[in-house]
Amino acid sequence: MKKAVVLLSGGLDSSTTLYVARAQGYRLRALICDYGQRHRREIAAAKRIARKARVPFHVLRIRLPWKGSALLDRSIRLPASARRHVGMSAGSSGVSIPATYVPARNMIFLGLALSCAEAWGARSLFIGANAIDYSGYPDCRPVFYKAFAAAARLGTKTGVTGRAIAIRTPLIRLSKAEIIRKGTRLRVPYALTWSCYKGGARPCGVCDSCRLRAKGFREAGLLDPACA
Repeated sequence: MKKAVVLLSGGLDSSTTLYVARAQGYRLRALICDYGQRHRREIAAAKRIARKARVPFHVLRIRLPWKGSALLDRSIRLPASARRHVGMSAGSSGVSIPATYVPARNMIFLGLALSCAEAWGARSLFIGANAIDYSGYPDCRPVFYKAFAAAARLGTKTGVTGRAIAIRTPLIRLSKAEIIRKGTRLRVPYALTWSCYKGGARPCGVCDSCRLRAKGFREAGLLDPACA
C-alpha cells in the first residue's frame, strides 16, 4: 500500500487534508507539532482527529526560543483581525503579513515531515496549505511548495536516487467554502477541530482564523458544528 505523512495541526484545513489523503487510499502517519504555541487546544484537537480517523500519530515537541510571533510570544498582542496590524512588511500579494506569522514555520514542519517520510519509506507528504482564503502568510503560496519540492529532490537520498517524495497540497487553490464542502462529503469531524488563535473554552469569533472559518461555513451554506 502507498504510504504518506500528513502534517496535522487540529485545524479545519489540515483535518480535511488528512481525510483527503485517507480517501485516496494512503496508509498514513500524522505529525503533530507542539512548537510552544499559546495554547494546547489545537494539539488536543489534532490527537482526537487522528484517533477518529484511526491514523497513528507522532507529537513532535520543538521550541523556537527566538519567538518572533504573536502565537509564540504572549507579550505580543493577538490582533482582533490579523489583517490589521503594524510593523511587518507586505507580501508580494499586497496583503500585509500578520503578527500571527511564525517565522519559517511551514519550512520547519515540512523538513521534519520530509525526514519522517524518507525514514518510513513514504512517497508523499501532505500539508493543508491554502492560498485563497488565508491570512497572507508567505509559506502558504504554491511557489513556496514548488521551491521546497525542488530543494527536497536535491537534498535527500530519495531525491537524488530518483524516488523523490511528492509534496501534496490538495487544498492550495480552494476557497474555504470549497474546503468545507469537500470535507463534509468526506465526513471530516469538524466539531472536533480547533481554529481559534486563542485557547478558551469556545472560539473567540474575532481573530483572523475564526473569521475566515466563519466566512467559509457561511458561504458553504452550513453551520459550524464546533460552534453549536
